[in-house]
Amino acid sequence: MDFLSIGTSEILMILLVAVLVVGPNKIVGLGRSLGKIMRTIKKTSFDLTSAVTRELEMEDKDKQDGTKTGKQD
Repeated sequence: MDFLSIGTSEILMILLVAVLVVGPNKIVGLGRSLGKIMRTIKKTSFDLTSAVTRELEMEDKDKQDGTKTGKQD
């Protein structure tokens, strides 16, 4: 397993340190919060990409139709 160039032993070490620092009871809540944050970031990124793509398509269409400036470039 190779996640972000981190091997299995490194991931296990990070999890062990997290359990020691946060405590085993709070790990589940921490994981849940991290999952929500990642989901929000992913959705925001997708929305931003969609908006930029839409704007670029509208700009290309306007250039082709010549409606934006009233004349073609």
